[in-house]
Amino acid sequence: MTDLTAYRSAARAWIEGKIAEFGREARRGLTPAEDLALGRRYLAAKYEAGYSGISWPRENGGQGLSPTEKLAFDREEILHGFPTEYFSISLGMPVPIMLRYLPDGWKQERAIAALRGDEIWCQLFSEPAAGSDLAALRTRAVQDPDNGDWILNGQKLWTSWAHLADYGVIVARSDPNVAKHRGLTYFWVDMKAPGVTVRPVTLAAGDAHVNEVYFDDVRIPDAQRLGPVGGGFGVAMETLIIERYSATDPAANGPSIARALADATRMTRDGRPLIEDGRVRERIARNFATQAALASIHRRALLSLEAGTQPGSEGAIHKLVSVRNRQRLSEFMIDIEGVSGVRWNEQATRKDDWATSWLTAPTGRIAGGADEMLLNTIAERILGLPQDHRPDKGVPFNEIPG
Repeated sequence: MTDLTAYRSAARAWIEGKIAEFGREARRGLTPAEDLALGRRYLAAKYEAGYSGISWPRENGGQGLSPTEKLAFDREEILHGFPTEYFSISLGMPVPIMLRYLPDGWKQERAIAALRGDEIWCQLFSEPAAGSDLAALRTRAVQDPDNGDWILNGQKLWTSWAHLADYGVIVARSDPNVAKHRGLTYFWVDMKAPGVTVRPVTLAAGDAHVNEVYFDDVRIPDAQRLGPVGGGFGVAMETLIIERYSATDPAANGPSIARALADATRMTRDGRPLIEDGRVRERIARNFATQAALASIHRRALLSLEAGTQPGSEGAIHKLVSVRNRQRLSEFMIDIEGVSGVRWNEQATRKDDWATSWLTAPTGRIAGGADEMLLNTIAERILGLPQDHRPDKGVPFNEIPG
């Protein structure tokens, strides 16, 4: 057993030694290409220091420790604005699911390359007509009877970091003649393969880390299939479970409660600090209480993983509530600051600026499952309520009206 206090202390010391070179201030004014290069150097330094893949098996380039140690490191790291966002999807979902399904050798090489920041993976799930309802996707995978290769045609949307990715995991419809959940198959794809076109999409905050991705007769061998033919929905659900428990920040990537307290102490009204106003203290306290509850849910899930069992659907609660909580606190802090609260800073991030946090929160409420889908999951799988009426249940996909 690792002494968690000693581990966290050592991790904090290592992290503090990297702030000047890789932290928030070191990134200011960098071009996107320069920032990505800085991020790759930071991940390489993490890998050499033994802080990459903390809970991954040693044979896959990890440290073989528990999710508890990973959580301890992540909660120290997240405070300083290191350039890790380019790799969060890659290391959070695609590479872990690839490690579960692909044969040894190649996957270890890819895992180490991802941990070092040399390679990036993306996750190709959502489509124009299939966002939260993943089973409604229309990207087709047709198998060539001559050699067993699969030919992909279709479009994916909102794919984070696809423009930087070397590889991606993708779910496609391999059989339209069966019910929509049963006709899907899961693959990995080379993002530089002929026929793959990536087009960035600019979001409201001005960033363009999400993309449209088009597949035009993209040929991939059957060896790039993860799981059984027709079993792609199940593999996708495994991936989403990993995603729901990969978040380590109870503030859901917004400014911290400590930042809210500091700002409310700095701001004044009628000559008095706003923190002396009971209404301000009450709003911040409610947000803190919610974050503490979310941290408990996350901790419970990590203990389940540590015990070798799969967490349940409570990850839907964490995802649903955390971003809403961040959005409410960001809006409140903008309100109490007044006109200066809505001044736009192009260099700011959602971790250090309330306006940027508020403007980017709606994206977080859609990514990884929209609020409505999460509410259904909570109702059906946690509360045991009956399913919504589904007129397409059991109907072959090609018979569902478009």
